[in-house]
Amino acid sequence: MTMSLSAGTLPAVAATAGVPAYDRARLSAGILHFGVGNFHRAHQAVSLDRLFGQGRDLDWAILGAGVMPSDQRMRDALEGQDWLSTVVEQSGERSVARVVGAMVGMLPVGDADAIIAKLADPAIRIVSLTVTEGGYYIDASGAFDSGHPDIRADIASPGRPATIFGMIVAGLARRRAAGIEPFTVMSCDNIPHNGTVTRNAVLGIARPVDAELAGWIADSVAFPNGMVDRITPATGEQERAALMRDFGIEDAWPVFCEDFTQWVLEDRFSAGRPALEAVGVQFVADVTPFETMKIRILNGGHAVIAYPAGLLGITYAHEAMETPLIRRFLQKIEREEIIPTVPPVPDTDLDAYFAIIERRFANPKIKDTIRRLCLDGSNRQPKFIVPSIADRLKAGAGIEGLALESALWCRYCYGQDENGKAIEPNDPNWDRLTAVAREARVNPTVWLDMEEVYGESGRSPVFRDRFANALRALWADGTRTVLARYAGESP
Repeated sequence: MTMSLSAGTLPAVAATAGVPAYDRARLSAGILHFGVGNFHRAHQAVSLDRLFGQGRDLDWAILGAGVMPSDQRMRDALEGQDWLSTVVEQSGERSVARVVGAMVGMLPVGDADAIIAKLADPAIRIVSLTVTEGGYYIDASGAFDSGHPDIRADIASPGRPATIFGMIVAGLARRRAAGIEPFTVMSCDNIPHNGTVTRNAVLGIARPVDAELAGWIADSVAFPNGMVDRITPATGEQERAALMRDFGIEDAWPVFCEDFTQWVLEDRFSAGRPALEAVGVQFVADVTPFETMKIRILNGGHAVIAYPAGLLGITYAHEAMETPLIRRFLQKIEREEIIPTVPPVPDTDLDAYFAIIERRFANPKIKDTIRRLCLDGSNRQPKFIVPSIADRLKAGAGIEGLALESALWCRYCYGQDENGKAIEPNDPNWDRLTAVAREARVNPTVWLDMEEVYGESGRSPVFRDRFANALRALWADGTRTVLARYAGESP
């Protein structure tokens, strides 16, 4: 027998899953969160749920907000189950379900008036975001794109903003006019210096609208940088069915994730914060070392296994890790080329950190798809791989493995795997990437001429030579043979 998740069914659900150990009627919203997706519900919402379970900070509950069509689908799903979510935390040996109750509602999707009114509410002291790496209006140079049509529209009509950042500016303007202290703006997205990127977006709209307001924001609003980490695949019918089969719970949008979680956050807040250190969040003065470690070793590692696996027709990350050539490729490139570029991290052994990541990648319960890991390479490669290339080039160190990783990405973007099967579009810039990849089959270094991806590194004669050799070898000999050659082994 299965039970549909709702506040009324929690006593029955408690037979198979953890349920909120606090009175949800006592919760009140202190955080307005844009982008109530899987990662948010497995990460920030879980941390708050655990904190509330200690009987603490019940005035810091989450109120959702969103502007995208997917936000409406999520709102419909969560509203039907009283804003509860089932989160299934999975190790290789066991799965544990818990119902998270930290969310108390969600504003009408895309209703700028309702969102701005709530942003002006003094009870809201943190505005947080998970809007994906591509949602920050960053141009090819990495700067805020003030010329984007969406941004230009918000600047032209500040009273009727359509973007999240325009709404944040409008909400801050109302607070300033009413003499209300500003909220903190806290990005929880997986991008380098996410707080700084968010600050640039907010000020990029505020400055042309109202210079005095922009000055007040610059002086008064905190934008802490944070490092977030928890592998959280997308939800599909397989996950819904597994939840019903294993736990007897019917949830319209459950979250399945690994049992590992990490959140390192700069302790800079405009109007207070919940005591998240009580549930394992690490507050630091500067998140940069942790951020660099995670982005290069974990996110870069995902890219390292993703493209050869994609070319070999492998479906899941754990299956890639079960493929000896791919696992050895990951180990060699991490130990010899990526980890040496990571500066020391407080109280952290980088080799031990990589060993944890290997175990996480190999977790068979997560079923993280290779396609997801290959997604949006044009946005991810400049953040996760190219900085390591740049540092190795500056140091005069070898880049054979990193050049091969770039060549594998190029070969993947050709649009056909090694079995002759078409690779479906998997990047916002897929058409362009495919066209360049097909030209690169004849003229390899044209791939490195994508300035928005490779920048100065793409002009390096050393990198161009190593990349060209790697790409030609992939076309001539195939992925398995080239990986084996790099690892010094037989294919």
